[in-house]
Amino acid sequence: MTEFVATVRLGSFAAAARELGVTGSAVGKSVTRLEARLGTKLLHRTTRRLTLTGEGQVYLDACQRILDDLDGTELAMASGRDTPVGTLHLNLPAAFGRRHVMPILLELTAQYRHLDLSVMFTERTANVIEEGIDLAVRIGTLGNDADLTARRLGTQRLLICASPDYLARHGAPRSPEELTQRDCIIGWRRVPRPVWLLKDKAGGEVAQEVKVRHEFSDGEAILAAALAGEGLAQLPDWLIGKELASGALVPVLEECAGAEMPIHLVWPSSRYEQPRLRIVIDALAAAAQLPGSGFTPGSRARA
Repeated sequence: MTEFVATVRLGSFAAAARELGVTGSAVGKSVTRLEARLGTKLLHRTTRRLTLTGEGQVYLDACQRILDDLDGTELAMASGRDTPVGTLHLNLPAAFGRRHVMPILLELTAQYRHLDLSVMFTERTANVIEEGIDLAVRIGTLGNDADLTARRLGTQRLLICASPDYLARHGAPRSPEELTQRDCIIGWRRVPRPVWLLKDKAGGEVAQEVKVRHEFSDGEAILAAALAGEGLAQLPDWLIGKELASGALVPVLEECAGAEMPIHLVWPSSRYEQPRLRIVIDALAAAAQLPGSGFTPGSRARA
């Protein structure tokens, strides 16, 4: 693995050999034996360059994580304490991640100079195991997955709102059923039937179908469209607090609003957790309890 990773990083067998203190042919033969054992080609070889195959990229990512973990373990054992070292791969919801998770992560990297980050912002539910993600923030109900460990941080509360300009032109909806006739701005759909979560008179949650005008994969874009008077939007309280306070957005259907979605940390189950993973989990869990953190207080699950 070391020779394969060095070859990809430096671009040639010869350069890898110089760094590792062996011959170029020894490195080439080592990678060839690795390919034979795996039963797949990892590198395309030409006289001018080496390029990764698709399988090679997947294997490279795995090798880097393993070698990174080994370096971190050796450093922790040598220093006699848990030290966050290496790259942590995170998957974050776009708007929530930028606003409420990144500031905490950057405080940690300033404190721990050997902690590096690789962060993907997306509203897509990534496959944590297959995509090599160390830690993900998930908003919404989790499925049952024995390969994952989850820790609940809190909840987000959903409100329906619109700009004063939109309401002056179209009026406020008087019942949830009107949402099937109104211009609604929604997040990226995972199912064909677009719905918003509302509360019924008994306090339970119901799915109300809505008419879609705009569909965006990012909460900030939905907020911008609502502020521009493009329609009604259902947004979390942490995203629109300032706009509600200033009157730039006005809540509607308040008697039906307030549906909640849980916020979890999710990571691959393992008997040993690297120091970098545990430190980030603990920091986010502690921050979630602070006022104004963006995590509406909710019940905490056992990690």
